[in-house]
Amino acid sequence: MPFIQTEIEGLVIFEPRLFEDERGYFYESFNQQEFHKATGINLPFVQDNHSFSKYGVLRGLHFQKPPHDQAKLIKVVKGEIYDVAVDIRKDSPSFGKWLGFHLSAENKKQLYLPRGFAHGFVVLSDVAEVLYKCDNFYSPQSEGGIIYNDSQLHIDWLVPKEKLIVSDKDLKLKSLKEITFE
Repeated sequence: MPFIQTEIEGLVIFEPRLFEDERGYFYESFNQQEFHKATGINLPFVQDNHSFSKYGVLRGLHFQKPPHDQAKLIKVVKGEIYDVAVDIRKDSPSFGKWLGFHLSAENKKQLYLPRGFAHGFVVLSDVAEVLYKCDNFYSPQSEGGIIYNDSQLHIDWLVPKEKLIVSDKDLKLKSLKEITFE
């Protein structure tokens, strides 16, 4: 199982090995033992989430505050998204830096985000279905987020601004510099 460490410590791309023939394909989308052996990460995932969205829908940038913060393993089973992870670990040398990744049903890449990251994505295809595993349960009182168009982050969401569809809740999120992480 090929795992690729990104330029931000802890963010890992997983490119599963695909077995294809005239019948179709098969791949192992998750194997705890192989994941641990390759990355040193040994998390019990306790919650699976599934979202369906149309082109231009932007979800994020969301996070959970400790002690309810979450590590996530994200994959797309239909369509394509541009997935963004922002390092919000206060003591990290990459605090405030972000990386974006094209995840799709076609490329089958998965993104592992450790705890301490804000996460969001925008749908690039007509529709997209996104699945992600979490290592901690969702806690409404620990919910946090960063506004998608934060001027400090300068994220290019790859969709024209007038085509973005952002929830009212996400439009009320604060900038990174306005957030306290205590």
